[in-house]
Amino acid sequence: MRIGIDLGGTKIEGLALAADGREIARIRVPTPRDDYPGTVDAIRALVEDLERRGAPGASVGVASPGAISPVTGRMKNCNSVWLNGQPLPEDLRSALGREVRIANDADCFALSEATDGAGAGAEVVFGVIVGTGTGGGIVIRGALMSGPNAIAGEWGHNPLPWPLLAELPGADCYCGRAGCIETWLSGPGFEFDHLQSSGQAMSAEAIVAAADRGDGAAAASLERYCHRMARSLACVVNLLDPDVIVLGGGMSQVGRLYRRVPELWSAYVFSDRVDTCLRPPRHGDSSGVRGAAWLWAAE
Repeated sequence: MRIGIDLGGTKIEGLALAADGREIARIRVPTPRDDYPGTVDAIRALVEDLERRGAPGASVGVASPGAISPVTGRMKNCNSVWLNGQPLPEDLRSALGREVRIANDADCFALSEATDGAGAGAEVVFGVIVGTGTGGGIVIRGALMSGPNAIAGEWGHNPLPWPLLAELPGADCYCGRAGCIETWLSGPGFEFDHLQSSGQAMSAEAIVAAADRGDGAAAASLERYCHRMARSLACVVNLLDPDVIVLGGGMSQVGRLYRRVPELWSAYVFSDRVDTCLRPPRHGDSSGVRGAAWLWAAE
């Protein structure tokens, strides 16, 4: 048995998986925001509840909103800021009485989709999160890459490639720089671009729906988004040359991306033909928590 925990900013989801990937039990609880001890205790209670529901003595993996610093062993880069600087691995190990594996939530998404999802059987899978933020993870021959800095796959904090003059210098990013891919391709980045171009404050879902109805301003915003994603993913293809790129997060539900982005990225990929596939996730919102459970299956 394996237990996966997805530690989100508003909810903590727990999932128990059988060895063949069958779901045994699933629980969601609110995240104790700005309360680190409460967060550790909530994860402990969730694991104990899942064990009572049929997963006694299970391994535990956690999808976190940041990464573990190889220098300090403490959390870094978490947008749930009350986790930053905290010894989460050590505290969970103490609370649960066993070893716990922790990985970035985008890494867990990539691992899930590479293990038994949209990238199953592929040699190199790049998993992308385009939601409230923009993250990424790399899985090669079934193994998750981390890197000496624990930031493998963090494509969102590179500058937007081949920027147009109108795209410079770009919006400020929370990382301290401006013009990062995340500021353009996250859901809020998409909404801000549409507001700047049309004067209309709309949700990402509403913009896409309006574009599908033939609204000119919304269609133009969505086309700009497709171009920016094509340029950004072309750099990933040039560097990593993955077999499959899987999109996750709220923007992954935009069906037009899977047709339009591959039509556009060929102009930027350094090859006479692009055989990389762009696919939607098989497990949707469940991929993060499933990938956390699979952290114990990727030896």
